[in-house]
Amino acid sequence: MSAEDSPYASGPHPSRQEHTSKEANPLRRTSDRFESWFRGFLILALVVGLPVAALSTGLMAYDSSMRTVQAQSAERQQVTARLTSDGKGVTASGKQQVRVRWTDDNGTVRTATTLVKSGTPKGATVRVWVDRDGTITGPPNSELNARTTAWFVGGLAALGVAGGFFAAGAGMHHLLDRRRYAQWEAEWDLVEPLWSARFRR
Repeated sequence: MSAEDSPYASGPHPSRQEHTSKEANPLRRTSDRFESWFRGFLILALVVGLPVAALSTGLMAYDSSMRTVQAQSAERQQVTARLTSDGKGVTASGKQQVRVRWTDDNGTVRTATTLVKSGTPKGATVRVWVDRDGTITGPPNSELNARTTAWFVGGLAALGVAGGFFAAGAGMHHLLDRRRYAQWEAEWDLVEPLWSARFRR
């Protein structure tokens, strides 16, 4: 072995950058370069698209929820009602169903059934929410409900976008792998007879 062939020979060596250069790698296929480019594109699109999708969806959900809050606030009001019966049964939340009576803004006496705290005696007064038709209903949504909905919807949108990009990357990798396997099989069909002939000599 000559000094030049010796692994211990002194002299300039190829830089690490040359060894690790992807473009100079003769084993790097076109599909590898395309997959690398596609992944870079997905990462860039994810960095830009995820916050945009989450923010825009969250703002749309907030605007929609606030319109609901405003509509419910305009249609519902709280009135003072008097219990006309004793409570029946106890729910899991510790409330009882009772009959109540109140007078609306037009002077009409109304009665309905609602849930009150267990143990509230007959004749006691409670505050209940009613709509324009005089039907007992729940309190209107608040701005906190709107903000919570916006964060929840925005978070779901972010997860959906991230999942979509992950699925796109995995799908592209799967398609490229199928193509690579097909190429390897075709090349092996050409090479295998040559290798087998060497051992039959």
